[in-house]
Formats: sequence, structure tokens, C-alpha cells
Amino acid sequence: MDFVEIVGLGAAFLITAALYASVGQAGATGYLAVMGLAGLDPAMMKPTALALNVLVAAIGTFQFWRAGRFSWRTFYPFGVLGFPFSVIGGAINLPAHIYYPVVGVILLLAAVQLIRSTNSRSVTEEKPPHAPPFLPCLLTGAGIGLVSGMTGTGGGVFLAPAILIMNWVEVRQAAAVSAAYNLLNSIAALAGAYATLDRLAAPLPWWLISVGVGGIIGTAVGSRHLPDHVLRHLLAAVLMVSGLKLILT
Repeated sequence: MDFVEIVGLGAAFLITAALYASVGQAGATGYLAVMGLAGLDPAMMKPTALALNVLVAAIGTFQFWRAGRFSWRTFYPFGVLGFPFSVIGGAINLPAHIYYPVVGVILLLAAVQLIRSTNSRSVTEEKPPHAPPFLPCLLTGAGIGLVSGMTGTGGGVFLAPAILIMNWVEVRQAAAVSAAYNLLNSIAALAGAYATLDRLAAPLPWWLISVGVGGIIGTAVGSRHLPDHVLRHLLAAVLMVSGLKLILT
């Protein structure tokens, strides 16, 4: 990988992190899309996306906690089984001919769910319950954890739309829960993928700086300049194009 590619990917990661962070996400699906479009080795993509995700998710979780929007009671039902199932998923390494279409489908699903979560805000008028239903939350956390671990995504991009559509939490709480879920599951999946950690991209330290800057910018000013529904539809369009590209690779 030459210098121009490293810098180009770093810039793409910064923009991706800023866009995702502005809507409470860490960006793993976006990083996978960027790396897929660049034709990087799938064995490198998964742990690299998880490492980038950990940093941006940590930034988002801290800021939501500092703003008083994070509730442990709301979060832990999703994390109890999400963590171990993400470790299991992280230990599953798919071959390239399976990995590309699987991640492509995941990206398409993420796009659809981003659109649905935007539309659900105008449909769902009923006030969310004081505490999300425990057993459904456990199962939701486990299922998303397994898929996120297998594919190298934090899972928050699926969790936030799902719990908004089910009207389990308010919009701001959904963003806080998904940020913390991304952090927890990305760490778990990275631990589960320890066998591939030697395949982490060499420019990772520079890319971490890029997504760190992007994450800070996104959470600080991104959502102030564009309406949330515009950002979500923009991200959905990017994910759809990238997902289709990976499926057709």
C-alpha cells in the first residue's frame, strides 16, 4: 500500500467517522465499505474496522455519558448476551467468497434500517416504556452481537433502528445505547478475532487518528449543520452503493 492510498483511505475514514458519529454511530459498516471499495484483503478488513470502531464508539459513549443521556438500566439487557455472542462471532472467519457478499448484504440491511429508523420517528407517537422488556432485549442483543462479531461491525447501526422501531427507548437514549453497544461488542469481537490481529493494517495508527478527529467533529458539529434525517438517508445511499459493489465483486 503506497502513501497516496494510505492518505486517501485516511481521509475517507475521517469523513465516514464524522458522518456516522453525527447520528450516534461508530462507523464500522462505513469503514468496511471504504476498504471493500479499495479492494483490501478481507482478513485485514475485519480487525481493522473493529479497531477503528472501538475508538469512535469510545468517544461517542463518553460524550453521551457526560451529557447525562446514558442509562445503565436501559443498556445492560442488550449487552449481557451481546458481549459473549460477539466474541463467538469474532472467532468465526469467513472465506473471501462468502465474506464479501455477507458484508454486502449487511450493508444493504443497514441502509434499509437507517431509512426505517428515520421514518419511524414520525410514526411512533407512543411514549417508550420506563424500562425496555428484558427477555426481548436479551435476544436482540445476542443476535446482533453474533452477526456483528462475524462481520466486523459494532452492531449499533442495527441496534438503534431496531429499538426505535420497537419503541423501546427514546431517540436520544437509542443513540447512547448504540454507542455503548458498539464499544462493548467491538472490543469483544476484536478479542474473538485474536487469531487475525497480526493482519491488522500497517497504517492503522494513522487511520486511528483520522477516525478520532472525525468522531470528535461529527459528535460536536455534524448534526448541527444537517437535519438528522438527511444524514441518515445520505448514509443509507452510501451503504447501498457499497453493499451492491461488494455483492457483485
